[in-house]
Amino acid sequence: MENMTQDKTIINQKILIIGSGFAGLGMGIQLMRKGEEDFVILERANDVGGTWRDSHYPGIACDVPSHLYSFSFKTNPEWSRVFSPGGEIQSYLRDCAKTEGLLPKIHFGRDMLASRWDDEKKLWFVETSNGLYSAQILITGTGHLADGHLPNVKGINDFIGEIFHSADWNHEVSLEGKRVGIVGSGASAIQILPEVAKLNCEVTVFQRSAAYVVPRADRVYTEAERRQFRRDPTIIDEVRQQVFWEGEYNYAQRRGVDRFLKEAKDMALGHLENQIKDKDLRAKLTPNYEVGCKRLLISNEYFPAFTKDNVTLEPSAIKEVNGSTAISADGNKFDLDVLILATGFEAVRPPFAKRIYGKGGIDLDTHWDKGMQAYQSITVNDYPNLFIINGPNTGLGHNSVVFIIEAQIDYILGALEFAKENNVLAIEVSEDAEQKYMEELHIRSQNTVWLDGGCKSWYVDDRSGRLTLIWPDYAHSFKDENGTFSPDGYMTITG
Repeated sequence: MENMTQDKTIINQKILIIGSGFAGLGMGIQLMRKGEEDFVILERANDVGGTWRDSHYPGIACDVPSHLYSFSFKTNPEWSRVFSPGGEIQSYLRDCAKTEGLLPKIHFGRDMLASRWDDEKKLWFVETSNGLYSAQILITGTGHLADGHLPNVKGINDFIGEIFHSADWNHEVSLEGKRVGIVGSGASAIQILPEVAKLNCEVTVFQRSAAYVVPRADRVYTEAERRQFRRDPTIIDEVRQQVFWEGEYNYAQRRGVDRFLKEAKDMALGHLENQIKDKDLRAKLTPNYEVGCKRLLISNEYFPAFTKDNVTLEPSAIKEVNGSTAISADGNKFDLDVLILATGFEAVRPPFAKRIYGKGGIDLDTHWDKGMQAYQSITVNDYPNLFIINGPNTGLGHNSVVFIIEAQIDYILGALEFAKENNVLAIEVSEDAEQKYMEELHIRSQNTVWLDGGCKSWYVDDRSGRLTLIWPDYAHSFKDENGTFSPDGYMTITG
C-alpha cells in the first residue's frame, strides 16, 4: 500500500463508482437524488454508455423492448421503435448523464488499474491510468459485456488480412468485394450477418452450435404514440409492466417445464421452417440442445440471410488459421480477407476482478478460483465496503437486466443509509452467510435448462460446473430477495 500512495496526490471521495454504463449512471443518478454528492464515477473511455458506446457494429440493437430496457425512474417517450437501435440507447444514456447533472461527477480517461483495501485505514485506494483515488465505498458497475472475448484459435494472431471483434468494429475496413468470415452465431452475429450479406461480398459464417431464434415483434412507434407517451407517462409504465410480465411468463421454459419448453421450441423451430425451405440447410441451423440452454435469440432477418447466394454456412467452429486461410473443425478451408469475431465477452471471469485486492491482498479473480460468487449477488467476504452491480448471478435470459440493476442500486442505497445511521466505517459479509446463499442458489439452479440442457454456454463456469452468471429464478424474485438491504449476515466496524 505504501508504494501505491507514497509521494502521490490522492483524490479523496466517500464513494467511487467504476464505469458509466447503465449501472454506474443509475447509481450516480440515485445518489444525486438522495442528496449524496460525495462521489465520483471513474470511466476508462471518453464518453458514457458502456457496451452501447463500445459496440457500434452494423445492425446493433437491443433484444429487450426499449421501454423496459431503460430506467423506471427516467423513462423515455421518444423511443423510435419497440426494439431501438444501439445508437438510440447510447443517446439515451448520454441524456441521462447530462440532464441529471452527472457529467461533472464523471472522471473520463481513468482506467481502473488496481483497487486495494487498506484494512488499517478502512479505505479503498484506487490507482487509475490518470491519478490515484481513495474512498470508503467502492462500487463496480462494469457489467457482463465490457470486454470482448477472443477465441483461442491456432494462428489467428497471424491472420493475413483485417481482423476485429464485433465490440470494436473497424469502420475503416471496407467489406465491399471482400471474402468475409464471421465467427459465431450468437446475439451479435445474428444482427451483423444480415447487414453484411447486403454488401457486395462473400460471407462465411462459422457456427460452433446452432441457435434457437424466434420472431422479432418489432415496429416503429408512430408520432401519435410518442405524443401520448409525452402527455401521459403512466402509459409508459403500463407498457413496461406488460413487457415485464410477458418476460416472466417465459421463465418457466428455463425451469424445464415440458409444456413451456414445447411452446418455445415449437415457436423457434416453426420460425426456422417458415424461413428456411431447404431441408439440408435447415438441419444445419437446427440446435442439438434444449431450448433456453443458451440465450434465446430474436430476429426476422438472420435465417433469410443464409438463402442469399453470397452467404455460406460452415456448421462447425473455426479451428485454425493459416495465413489467409481459415480451417474449420470439420476440416473445410476458406480463403478470407476479413475475419469478424462475434465471439462474445469475458463474462465468466470478468477482467475487473483481477484488479481488485481485498483484505489479504488477494485479487478477486484468484479469490473466485472456483467461479464468481457473492452474497445476495452483490458483496464478497474479505472485500469490505465493496458492492458489485451486475456481478455474479445477476444475468437474465428472459427479462431486462436494467430491472436487476435498479434492485441492486436500491440495496446499496439501503446499505449506505444503514452505515450512516450507525456510524459504520466498514461492512463485510460473513463467509458463512455468503456460502449459505450460494448453496441455496446452487440448489435452486438444479433441473434448469442451463445445467441440464445439453449445451456449453457462458452462463456456467467450467471450473465448478456451477451457474455463476444467471439468476436462476424469476426477475421479480431477485428484487424481492435482493432489493432491500438487511444487516443480517454482515460484520461491521464502527467508529
